[in-house]
Amino acid sequence: MKPRVLVTSSDVPSAGIDLLRTKCDVTIIQTLSPTREDVLQAVPGHDAIFVTGHFNINSEFLDAAGRTLKVVSTMSAGYDHLDVPEIKRRGIKVGNTPKVLSAAVAEIAVLLALSAARRTHEGRLKLEQGQMDRSLKWLLGQELRESTVGIVGLGNIGQAIVKRLKGFEVDRFLYTGHSRKKEGDELGAKFVSLDDLLEQSDFIIVAVPLTNETRGMFNDSTFEKMKKTAVFVNVSRGQVANTNALIKALRNETIFAAGLDVTDPEPLPPDHELLKLPNAVILPHLGSATVKTRADMSLAAAQNILNGLEGKPLLYEL
Repeated sequence: MKPRVLVTSSDVPSAGIDLLRTKCDVTIIQTLSPTREDVLQAVPGHDAIFVTGHFNINSEFLDAAGRTLKVVSTMSAGYDHLDVPEIKRRGIKVGNTPKVLSAAVAEIAVLLALSAARRTHEGRLKLEQGQMDRSLKWLLGQELRESTVGIVGLGNIGQAIVKRLKGFEVDRFLYTGHSRKKEGDELGAKFVSLDDLLEQSDFIIVAVPLTNETRGMFNDSTFEKMKKTAVFVNVSRGQVANTNALIKALRNETIFAAGLDVTDPEPLPPDHELLKLPNAVILPHLGSATVKTRADMSLAAAQNILNGLEGKPLLYEL
């Protein structure tokens, strides 16, 4: 009997599904956005689950899956939707898909930094309103050239961002985290405290996982420590920043602008206050949304499962 694998959505790129089918019986829930009940009903008797989206894998889910479940693999770099300690306590292997999406997310970070700094959203709004101004001081923005860029979280994505920004003649890179990293030294980035990074950086780019430590990290206090000319970019998780505090900082011009690929809540309601601010450039969580990256993510998630079922270390094990 081939091992049975459940895929939680029908929109997984075919590369990963085809790989799984070489050695497994694959069941795909035939809907783009299955309900939790759909997945709970389908999971019993499966040896592995291929998780799409931010479907919550907790004790309730693991109880429903039963003793056959051996591997959980999520097609994402983030894993705040997985109760990793509980999954591992039950002897189940668990993995994610970091690294393969670092380049795509880093590109989005650069896009948001440039867009927010150069007031692209505000400029578009003025065009739509017929408010064209030829004065030399109209819509002046900030530059990456000769700036200080602070990276909060110098993991795979943070490192990829630094590499891509080097061509913009950035004056210096700072980063903060739990400890100094050799990768930071290799990139010519300086390890500093969070407070020093906030006070010195012209651009602050957040690329941390969502944890109890990082939840609400950016609040009234942290925004007030930034320069009035600072551009805040978040490509991590929306809950890393307190939304009300961010709105206040943008509205009161405590900071210059923000570029967000992630928000809290997500998605934002159409009438949300963040969407009304001219100095906020907001994307609907497009970080890994390229054809190549999503295919690579599906392959990595599938390989995690195959390795786990064969008793090998997962490609990316948590």
